[in-house]
Amino acid sequence: MSIVFCIVNYIFYQVDNLLIFRYTAYRIIYEEAAMNERKLSIQDICTISLCTAVTAIMAQISIPMPMGVPMTMQTFAVTLAAVILGAKKGAAASLIYVLLGAAGVPVLANFTGGYQYLIGPTGGFLLTFPVMAYIIGLGAEKFRRANSGFIICLILGTAVNYIGGIAMFCLVTGSSVWAGFTACVLPFIPTAVIKAGLAAAIGLKIHRRLVSAACV
Repeated sequence: MSIVFCIVNYIFYQVDNLLIFRYTAYRIIYEEAAMNERKLSIQDICTISLCTAVTAIMAQISIPMPMGVPMTMQTFAVTLAAVILGAKKGAAASLIYVLLGAAGVPVLANFTGGYQYLIGPTGGFLLTFPVMAYIIGLGAEKFRRANSGFIICLILGTAVNYIGGIAMFCLVTGSSVWAGFTACVLPFIPTAVIKAGLAAAIGLKIHRRLVSAACV
């Protein structure tokens, strides 16, 4: 537990130094709220910020793979946030995370940050996180239980993330689509199923608890 607190403190220390987190959160959350002619509650801002922080923490669980694309827990965190928060707020949490990483805050895997990671071989995965979260969150909002409709949205969101990852990998490395598939998708299918299933199950339970506590 002390390790988690150290990671959180380190991340937010860096964020405060660069004065990015508050500015980015304000621009994304409040401008979206203004477009919808309403303001998000303090609870919404807190849950979105918390999910962003959880994604940054889970990103540090990174396992190198032979093909050069590491296995991380980022997709688990993105899926979890989408199921808990829904489409728009889940996408906002992922978008804030990506923007913080692009701005140089060390929230990406292995405490890295910088726009170069978004245009590198694995940048497609990062860039499609908000879209992935929106699709999965939409399914969670409509169904709120693990039925066929929700599972389809879960698969579609994950597929969009993989397609974006393959596209960027092939574009940057000049590899074929098949080479991109074997590097970016094939080794991760078993763990992707496990992570998606766990994130969905945990997220649905957390959402029900938050609803009963009037926190979402």
